[in-house]
Amino acid sequence: MRLLMLGGTEFVGRAVTEAALERDWEVTVFHRGRHAPPPGVRALTGDRTGGERGLAALAEHAGDWDLVVDTWSGVPTAVRDAARLLVDRAGHYTYVSSRSVYAHPAPAGLDEDGPLVGGASPDEEGDVPYDRAKRGGELAALDAFGDRALLARAGLVIGPGENIGRLPWWLTRIARGGPVIAPGPRTAQLQYVDARDLASWILDAAAAGLHGPYNTVSRPGHTTMGELLDACVRVTGSAAELRWTDPDTLLAAGVEPWSGLPVWLPEGELYDALHRGGHARAEAAGLRCRPVGETVADTWTWLRERGGTAPQRPDRPAVGLDPRLEEKLLAL
Repeated sequence: MRLLMLGGTEFVGRAVTEAALERDWEVTVFHRGRHAPPPGVRALTGDRTGGERGLAALAEHAGDWDLVVDTWSGVPTAVRDAARLLVDRAGHYTYVSSRSVYAHPAPAGLDEDGPLVGGASPDEEGDVPYDRAKRGGELAALDAFGDRALLARAGLVIGPGENIGRLPWWLTRIARGGPVIAPGPRTAQLQYVDARDLASWILDAAAAGLHGPYNTVSRPGHTTMGELLDACVRVTGSAAELRWTDPDTLLAAGVEPWSGLPVWLPEGELYDALHRGGHARAEAAGLRCRPVGETVADTWTWLRERGGTAPQRPDRPAVGLDPRLEEKLLAL
């Protein structure tokens, strides 16, 4: 198979690229040149925010592809321009989208037929909110490729290569040891996908010609908050003591769910949307999620290989609990 990866040097895009190389596929990576792509790919360089000029290397490249995978999360016009350029040169287009495209609030169990965010367009420019940017990207892929477009609506994505900082923060904090604020209840069910499992599913689904939207996440309760943090303690070999703390206490102290204590959300609309979403369609189409212990262990190995510091996307704020706030909570 011949794959064109739009991106392919960080996190999900890199996971897709590496999975394709493991299958001995012929891989072309089109990227901005900020990070080195994996060895073994053909690299083309350009900036998709530059319109037609930014796509010049792609337009001038001879040849075509069986599959295109696109992880773009900025203005939808970048997806629009790339999809239009490639519509007659590629057999299939996968856009890695997000479950943020569903209208708020998204109830528990919401499947791919749920109501979508309004106001999105493939032609939006400027400072576009994330939910509309992703929905605009979907529309751009569909406008160009129709039933040759696959929309992978991911939720929480973790695993080696993560450049958002959620699991790396927990691993780094727990590795330091001592008492650690852990957001209760420990039995709270989590829903996510390992980037490598997402990548494998994308390649299988695209090669099979699947099209339309799929919520690409594990079943709700694939793991729990307790299992996740216990795995962090185990793989780091830390003497950390998890201090399980009631959600009301955390909220009253000003802890921000999701960002202050990554992954965690108290019960409510956001929890239902992010940890209890419909998953059956992707599972029926072959999505399989590895055990949480494997994801945590491999992420810790990757972090140590990097000297303990994870990369950070410049367009995303750093996550994690302020040490001063943690000290106050531990003193309660």
